[in-house]
Amino acid sequence: MSKVLKLGITAINNQSIQEVNTIEVIANQGIVGDRYFKKFNDPYNQISLIESEGIDIYNIKFGLNISYMDFRRNIITKGIKLNDLVGKKFKVGTVELEGIDLCRPCRHLSEKLNQNNIIKEFLRKGGLRCQILSSSNINVGDKIMMLV
Repeated sequence: MSKVLKLGITAINNQSIQEVNTIEVIANQGIVGDRYFKKFNDPYNQISLIESEGIDIYNIKFGLNISYMDFRRNIITKGIKLNDLVGKKFKVGTVELEGIDLCRPCRHLSEKLNQNNIIKEFLRKGGLRCQILSSSNINVGDKIMMLV
């Protein structure tokens, strides 16, 4: 079963992501209280997801214990291949999302985590940027389901 493992937001850019149990999302605007929330928001900035499995593999491979929140995505998933969702609509709990583009790992993340290999290791595994198509709450434990 695909599900939401963890959720995180931050109100201020370049600050730590705070783990929360619930986020409120507004269609085409983003996550209430998050740094990228705004009216008429670019779909690339509305919400981001990353697979917990990729972070786990990285930590094991390099003997690290970097937390999921340190990867600076809003939703940490379990049991779903996010790369397969580009251009597709799906639901997280009751919220409808559309996969817009893959998140690319950046130098900022590499510097923040003090890991020179992040960009290489997370190329095509850095997560998914999504447009929010419906407004509601997303909770830890919510199921992730494809829409037909």
